[in-house]
Amino acid sequence: MPKTVDARGRSCPEPVIMTKDAIESNPNEPIRVLVDAHVAVENITRFATGKGYKVNVEEKGEEYTLNIRK
Repeated sequence: MPKTVDARGRSCPEPVIMTKDAIESNPNEPIRVLVDAHVAVENITRFATGKGYKVNVEEKGEEYTLNIRK
């Protein structure tokens, strides 16, 4: 089961920092990040891919789920 980071309702850079902390504490485990702002999707995707992770984004209405894995 992937670790879930719920960053809904938070503004950047907080979702990126929360994702960074989750990646650092679980470097080889999949992580699921929940956000509700497209700019957070872009920033987290840029951060994670820069660290060598793959990011899959699912959009459900106004919310996004980012599945991040090595």
